[in-house]
Amino acid sequence: MSEGKSIKVAVQKLGNSLSTMVLPNIGAFIAWGLITAIFLYPSGWIPNKTLNELISPTVTYLLPILIGYSGGKLIYEHRGGVVGAIATMGVIIGTDIPMFLGAMIMGPLGGWIIKKFDKMIEGKVKAGFEMLIDNFSAGILGGALAVLAFLGVGPLVDEISKALAAGVEWLIHTGILPLVSIFIEPAKILFLNNAINHGVLTPLGIEQVKETGKSILFLLEANPGPGMGVLLAYCLFGKGTAKRSAPGAAIIHFFGGIHEIYFPYILMKPLLFFSVILGGASGVLTLVTLHGGLVAPASPGSIISILAVTPHALGNYIANIADVLVAMVVSFVVSFFILKTDKSTDEDLEKATEKMESMKGKKSRAASLLSNNQGELNPSEVKKIVFACDAGMGSSAMGASLLRKMVKKEGLPITVTNTAIRNLPKDMQIVITQRELTSRAKQQAPNAYHVSVDNFLDNSQYERLIEQLKGDGGNVTQQDQTQVPEVEENSNNEILPPKNVFLNQSFKNKEEAIRFAGRVLVDNGYVTESYIDAMIQREQLTSTYIGNEIAIPHGTDEAKEAILKSGITVIQVPEGIDFDGNTVRMVIGIAGKNGEHLGILSKIAETCSDLETVKKMTEAKTVDELLSYFGSITEQPVNS
Repeated sequence: MSEGKSIKVAVQKLGNSLSTMVLPNIGAFIAWGLITAIFLYPSGWIPNKTLNELISPTVTYLLPILIGYSGGKLIYEHRGGVVGAIATMGVIIGTDIPMFLGAMIMGPLGGWIIKKFDKMIEGKVKAGFEMLIDNFSAGILGGALAVLAFLGVGPLVDEISKALAAGVEWLIHTGILPLVSIFIEPAKILFLNNAINHGVLTPLGIEQVKETGKSILFLLEANPGPGMGVLLAYCLFGKGTAKRSAPGAAIIHFFGGIHEIYFPYILMKPLLFFSVILGGASGVLTLVTLHGGLVAPASPGSIISILAVTPHALGNYIANIADVLVAMVVSFVVSFFILKTDKSTDEDLEKATEKMESMKGKKSRAASLLSNNQGELNPSEVKKIVFACDAGMGSSAMGASLLRKMVKKEGLPITVTNTAIRNLPKDMQIVITQRELTSRAKQQAPNAYHVSVDNFLDNSQYERLIEQLKGDGGNVTQQDQTQVPEVEENSNNEILPPKNVFLNQSFKNKEEAIRFAGRVLVDNGYVTESYIDAMIQREQLTSTYIGNEIAIPHGTDEAKEAILKSGITVIQVPEGIDFDGNTVRMVIGIAGKNGEHLGILSKIAETCSDLETVKKMTEAKTVDELLSYFGSITEQPVNS
């Protein structure tokens, strides 16, 4: 590993460790913030001189000790946490400022020391003396570390804090405080935000609160405006999954205060670092100009938290809200230009999330709110996998067909079926859906293991699931498998006759293409007129793009009554058409009744899972040539 990469990994691990010490204790930060905002004397919402006495001990003792305990526990479970908390008392008592940064040092150090000691004496303690050695070793080492912290670490951190405070005062007085966004915003991506916010800015901010009743330092890192601007830009100008998931991410970020949920969107387009930096700087400038600030840290960085700890005066509310709005608008405008001018099509949110998680060193709690699964997967107990979509007749049927073939090949005793989401049994074991439909599927089957896919034709996604299941699978019998209905040759001709195939078509937009497909189904007696509008409604729910340049528009689940008989139309669009950021060259309109279409749909799925074959289909010069890729279809007069 190169030296540069080693440093990067070390910084990332440091950031994650610091974050892990703070996040479990956010509730305590919120409690202290609310007590401060409400009872601070004389500037709280309800000033109370008696209850004001709660504020200083909480921030001086409780919060650092919790951080120190969490840091020690992170290294060596409860025993490490206890020694870490003892050691933290040394930095607390040895200084006169809140020792969050000192706690972040002494907590893990205490855990590491006691862990090394226990390893050193492992197997050397005589029976009956274990408890004595355990208790005294923790007490002696913890006490020694507390003395060391009192005499050395505390004063050192105190001097560092004073130097930082002087630096911040200089930045404020010279008017260049907004430039700190150049450091703060990128540092969030490295998960140094808690070290910056609670290790540096919070102690300095508390000192300012004692002097002036509020501090702008609490808003330098916690402002949700820059991230919100990026997410709003993706909502309007993004592509594919990124665009569809951005609204949910925006709500979680702005109101839930989980900032890391927007990190993958920036990692997809690194130029967006400029958006959050300029947005953050603009917000800080607004804050300084209007003299805003908070009475306590906003943890987490939600607009709700910010308003809760805003000093009880109209001018403060105006300043703090303006800070957030200005940051959001500037970030949005810069993001707009970046997204509109960037011609790249690589907006793989899943890969960006994986990149973020690799930087963090573990799975992201925020990302899991919008991603793959929630239940646990026990391979030995899995007997059934269900593909679910809105109507259960199109994409889910094609995905089920591909996975069923793979399950059978591996000899796994697992049934693979497909259904509409609203028909999902609550006791399902594994449910596979398009990513945009996963939240609905989770509501219907909350205990299932949920798998989200962007491309129903991507075999690699199913191969990963198969690998997870193979460990305990045995031989499969005929009754273990749900078979695709057998269809006669003339049935295929009725469902997809050559007259339903159209070559070399072009459309202005996807709605025009969908209406064309619906009109074919209506004119050939498969559906009633209302089915066309149902196809448009289905597309508005979530895109029917299933990958490999193929879309399969079909009606909603409620529109099944409009289906007279099963029918499929295949429309070749060589020049391509945009389906929510994805280029589609094959439009396959579907109307399925009683599963009669599943046989031919299975053939289509297997054929279209190979992108090279799809390319040949889009270049086919005759209907017969195109249909040949779907298997044997009786020749009939065609329209080309």
